[in-house]
Amino acid sequence: MRRKIVLYELNEVPWRVFDQFAAWRPTSYVAKLLPVMRRFVTFTEDRSELSPWITWPTLHRGVTDERHGILSLGQDLSGVDREYPPIWELLARHSVSVGVCGSLHTYPLPPGVERYRFFIPDAFASGAECFPDAISIFQAFNLDMARKSARNVSHYIPWLRALRLLPAATGLGIKPRTAIDLIGQLVSEWRRPQQRVRRRTYQAVLEFDIFMHQLVTTRPDFATFFTNHVASSMHRYWAAAFPTDYSEFEYTDKWVETYRGEIAWTMEKADELFGRLVRFADHNPEYQIWVATSMGQTATEAKPVATQLYIADVGRFMIALGFAPQDWSQRPAMLPRYSFRLGPHRLAAFRDTIAAVRIAGKPIQYIDAGPDSLTFSLGHKDLMEGTVQVRERVLSFEAMGLSNTPIEDSSGTSAYHIPQGCLVIYDPQDRAPKAGCTEISTCEFAPALLKHFGAPRPDYMRNSTALE
Repeated sequence: MRRKIVLYELNEVPWRVFDQFAAWRPTSYVAKLLPVMRRFVTFTEDRSELSPWITWPTLHRGVTDERHGILSLGQDLSGVDREYPPIWELLARHSVSVGVCGSLHTYPLPPGVERYRFFIPDAFASGAECFPDAISIFQAFNLDMARKSARNVSHYIPWLRALRLLPAATGLGIKPRTAIDLIGQLVSEWRRPQQRVRRRTYQAVLEFDIFMHQLVTTRPDFATFFTNHVASSMHRYWAAAFPTDYSEFEYTDKWVETYRGEIAWTMEKADELFGRLVRFADHNPEYQIWVATSMGQTATEAKPVATQLYIADVGRFMIALGFAPQDWSQRPAMLPRYSFRLGPHRLAAFRDTIAAVRIAGKPIQYIDAGPDSLTFSLGHKDLMEGTVQVRERVLSFEAMGLSNTPIEDSSGTSAYHIPQGCLVIYDPQDRAPKAGCTEISTCEFAPALLKHFGAPRPDYMRNSTALE
């Protein structure tokens, strides 16, 4: 009988952090089970700037960015999905039962979504639609929270959405212990306001409850769950956890002491989720648990950031550039990136205008994100002057709808992406000690999964035996 698989997508966590966490927390599930799990060093072959919205499609579709061309969140994927469908779609077409939760590029819902056991799009979705529809009430809350805490964690709580969610919580699978844990987090913020940064993690914890409820009740052959909470912490607090990684270190001892434990704490939460999957597999040994990261992170620079430049008023920004509300719509993106969809008669003009913008004397980085969209980056750090040049005009930040936003935790990007990531496989039917760590390309995931489930492999994918 073919084995069922849960793919736990623990975004960007490298072996350095897995191994260090096992040393920090020797009684954790990760520490206890690493010796009996199959272990792989993965690498992505993508040629673009490494970003999760590029590396995960490579893993899911079995081809690199040079072929799938997915370079931005919110990109129109209708053409790509026809030519290089994601693994869940290929499996569903072959009558393999599938559930999807939070994996990147999963909005809008696929045609014939009833073929799936459940389908919960990612946190960058433009709408809250889920399957089953009852989950949509949580997704609306989840998307609202994600939008409000992109860089600084907001004090805001969408109480109206929370009150709507409350009566449905038990039916969705949200556990009382999760609610108690969340209340404890909010209480802890009164004593230690800096711990508000941990709110990001609780979005993953809440969603995991819903995922587990669907997993237990529908028992799909293949299911995915994605979380970015450890990756977010590593970007911000690597310098606090690993201060000796840097030849130059500009953070204070107080900052290090304040945030030293954040990566360990987010990994503890990741380990709790992993532990729940392990217990599920132990009781249902037809399942294997695959933990994949798509790529990793490593140290960059240890330099505090006081302010970063973001768009505070999108409408004012676009009007300042000469574009009326009917010309454009904004698509979700991960700050400091912004993505806009333009009408066919305005896209070229928008590209030319963005190319003419100068901030601190330098042009803005931008890419075409499909036939009708453009994505660009802001996030300029510690700017002294508050003006922007747009061709011959010089405009203030305020006139442009921009904000030189104070960064509450002073965190820069002290770690960033590297091609090397991880894959570990827990098999409750094989607890024998394992030695060594094999290297594989992320392009080998999709064909290996198709072969595992007896589904045909498209000609554009490799015939790989690395995961057998």
